[in-house]
Amino acid sequence: MKDAPEHKSAPNEDEARLFNREISWLKFNLRVLDEAFNKKHPLLERLNFLSISGSNLDEFYMVRVAGLRGQIASVVQTRSADGLTPVQQLQAVNVVASELMTRQQDCWRQLADELRAHDIEILPRGQLKGDDLNWLEDYFLSEVFPVISPLAIDPAHPFPFIPNKGLSMIMSMVRQTDGEEICALIPIPQQIPRFVRLPGDKEHYIAMEELIQQFLGQLFPGYQETGCGVFRIIRDSDIEIEDEADDLVGLFETALKRRRRGQVIRLKINSSMPQRLRDMVVNELKICEDEVISVDGIVGISDISQLSQVDRPELKFVPYNPRYPERIKEFGGDIFAAIKAKDIVVHHPYESFDVVHKFLLQAARDPNVVAIKQTLYRAGPKSPIVKALIEAGEAGKSVTAVIELKARFDEEQNIQLARDMERAGVHVVFGFLELKTHAKISMVARREDGKLRTYCHFGTGNYHPINARIYTDLSFFTADAAIARDANKLFNFLTGYVEPRGLEKIAMAPFGIRDKLFGLIDAEIAHAKAGRRGAIWAKMNSLVDAQIIEKLYDASNVGVQISLIVRGICCLRPGVKGMSENIKVRSIVGRFLEHSRIFAFGNGAALPHKDAKVFVASADWMPRNFDHRVEVMLPIENPTVHEQVLEQILVANLKDNMQSWELRGDDYQRLEPEADNAFSAHEYFMTNPSLSGRGQAIDKGEQVRQLELKQ
Repeated sequence: MKDAPEHKSAPNEDEARLFNREISWLKFNLRVLDEAFNKKHPLLERLNFLSISGSNLDEFYMVRVAGLRGQIASVVQTRSADGLTPVQQLQAVNVVASELMTRQQDCWRQLADELRAHDIEILPRGQLKGDDLNWLEDYFLSEVFPVISPLAIDPAHPFPFIPNKGLSMIMSMVRQTDGEEICALIPIPQQIPRFVRLPGDKEHYIAMEELIQQFLGQLFPGYQETGCGVFRIIRDSDIEIEDEADDLVGLFETALKRRRRGQVIRLKINSSMPQRLRDMVVNELKICEDEVISVDGIVGISDISQLSQVDRPELKFVPYNPRYPERIKEFGGDIFAAIKAKDIVVHHPYESFDVVHKFLLQAARDPNVVAIKQTLYRAGPKSPIVKALIEAGEAGKSVTAVIELKARFDEEQNIQLARDMERAGVHVVFGFLELKTHAKISMVARREDGKLRTYCHFGTGNYHPINARIYTDLSFFTADAAIARDANKLFNFLTGYVEPRGLEKIAMAPFGIRDKLFGLIDAEIAHAKAGRRGAIWAKMNSLVDAQIIEKLYDASNVGVQISLIVRGICCLRPGVKGMSENIKVRSIVGRFLEHSRIFAFGNGAALPHKDAKVFVASADWMPRNFDHRVEVMLPIENPTVHEQVLEQILVANLKDNMQSWELRGDDYQRLEPEADNAFSAHEYFMTNPSLSGRGQAIDKGEQVRQLELKQ
């Protein structure tokens, strides 16, 4: 049934104070797409940005839009923080998403022209002839024919189940002997490539649907095609776990099977599909017209990522090899000795994630190490972290791994990793049904001089070696005894459900990160009211929590100068007179995915300053992070690390004007610097090894000139 139209009333107070969460995310994805138009990037990297925008939008519909659809089906009238009902949100989402999809296809057409100039092209079957057709027929018979299953559609053969993100062909045909008409469906397995490379020096391809249509006579001999179309579906892929269960793994395995058969949320059909076939697909999938998108271009834009893998280095970013931290080298590679001497921060991907792996590998092989405790949210297939834990377990050490089964789209992989570790003697814990364990912590207990010393690693990102090459994150290593005691209390909560009390240094969700931030913001408000400088710098992925936003508005209204770097969703409205005129918001979108969470509070002085309070965290400023996840925020107190995080990392991000967008009014505007004033944080960190103590930090006088925001 089609959603009834609902007219939006005049903006209320909530709408004036907050941006809608879903629309803000879509605008982030528009910024990602804009990088595909950005000719400062190499051509194949632009193609990759286009593909990412497509896969991002798929996941958005699979989870966020599915949630709105579920609310509407259940007649939920609860309004969002900005005052919209689910129906109003869905209507607004569809408008912006439609713009996004139109721009994706426009971008593809532009990129296709540019790719053609470099002999990279997807050819229509009508342009193929001679040797190419002969080669393709052999390829079709040997590589495609055995794995596809043409399915007749008639009363005896009902419309089959199509999996999530499944690409399918539907066609009408007539039998040449008697003119009888049939309809058939050909699901295209996701295990075969979407684009087939033709032999020769040029990078010429044919799309799988074109290849199948070319040799349709091999599948339906004696029939003549009278109409053909391509479609792709997106299904509800969220998982709901409602009841307690004795076997949590079994419960998730059952839920994952349900996910594969989730409700269809969106149907994309190529614009040339005949109306009769279009109506058949829509009716058989039982969806309403506002869930159907007609695509004039490639159905499944995310699949073009295959083309970005072409071996053409001149059309890609110059490869970047992360540096190994100099501090570790100075101690001959002994990570424990380096941490014992002084806290260490490692800046990924500019500095190698191998140091995290080697931290655990050294622990696994060190006879003095007694115990290892580890959280795992996303670790990746064939994880070196998991291998190190398995080696430690097989060596007889006490190893505990808290693995999160609710890491969306990594659930199956995490179940397999858990089974691999259990076979090696690792004690695997799955955490809570009602909370996600999102904190990133390693603990190593080592016997030294007859006593146990605990070494800790805290990360702002996941223990995933592939992501660590493209996500900007921080790894913080310490042997601080108070932090170690706090970390141990956190693990006791994860394994024994004992609520931590008396935490000495770290703040922990769901027991108080929001309250800790309130206190820090209130302190800046008090400084400003007393005539001192009030200043807040913060970097995160998303800012959604309405309570924190209101507290930031309070701070702005008394003169606290606030600079925020929010990569994705931002529900705060900056620069509004009488509400947020002292708040500026930027988003950095570029070669690397900005992922680190860093928060700085001036403590009575303008930032940057040696007495500022600086924190790193696993949590964004969202209700789910504060209330429904296990998260950690910890202070950076070591003077060297404090300077590195505040006066190098945060300063460089705030100074960036090459990949930055500023939130002005209701939308983002890309910064366009003059050539002599251009600064890219990504380029700076790739070329300046300052965190390793071997480079020059940004001039402090320049910091103040650029970043005080004319206070």
